[in-house]
Amino acid sequence: MDIRELRYFAAVYRARNLTAAARACFVSQPSISTAITNLEAELGTTLFIRHKKGVAPTASAEQFHALARRIIDETDAARSLFRKPATRTTVTLGLMRTLDVPRTIALLKPLTARSDIALRLVGSDERADARIISKNMLRADEHFVALWSERYVAALPPSHPLTLKDRLRTADLAGAAMIDRCHCEQSEFFGRAAQRRQSAAIAQSEDWAMALVAAGVGIAIVPEGVAKGNPDVAVREIEVKVRREVGLAYRASVPLADALKDFVAKIQKQRSSDRTARRPGARKTPGTAR
Repeated sequence: MDIRELRYFAAVYRARNLTAAARACFVSQPSISTAITNLEAELGTTLFIRHKKGVAPTASAEQFHALARRIIDETDAARSLFRKPATRTTVTLGLMRTLDVPRTIALLKPLTARSDIALRLVGSDERADARIISKNMLRADEHFVALWSERYVAALPPSHPLTLKDRLRTADLAGAAMIDRCHCEQSEFFGRAAQRRQSAAIAQSEDWAMALVAAGVGIAIVPEGVAKGNPDVAVREIEVKVRREVGLAYRASVPLADALKDFVAKIQKQRSSDRTARRPGARKTPGTAR
């Protein structure tokens, strides 16, 4: 059993999607698929079940995840125990406040795993070596390396009458109690509608917005990654076709730290692999799930 395969398994378990797991691990999707297939063959059980939006862990995966996570953590701890102290370079990374937790973890782990850097996190509007932001927040003097694109959805209390609809129109939200978010980087898209909405609360963070939705206070329009996987809220598509592209922004005039150069190189390599895999006629590698 290979430690790399365990890391890929943990990434799929966390993301519930092979493509998202591949991006988090900076490898191609076939690599993830092969690792899961190998693990299933070695363990003699099915770990994930495919569905149209990704994968669902089986009871075997639930049981195996705790063990795999412990092996990964102990392996990392053993490496750190005998690693020689290195001169550490401070890297300051600005994060916008509307990132979801799973993606934030996946983004930061490659940086926190390095012994030669001391990571410092600040707000997206503060001075930093690089920023993880939505593309519409990009400054004129910055380069942008895309990480992912996601749509906006409606997060509703599970018992709300609008959960009976698969897709919500703007008219459906008229008069509905809404939860506004302080740090929505796409607020200009919803600005006019916001004037006609009934604001029930203003959330200071994404987690607080989801907690208010779960409590039945109102409906929140949020990036899909924020709502996805939250068992306490219902998620519905919305009529307004709004997406955001999230990526790493850095100033063109200032040299990047070596750790960030490696980070950018991995992102670009992953995106190149994704484009190759999407080309017509590209050979697909069989896998357990997509």
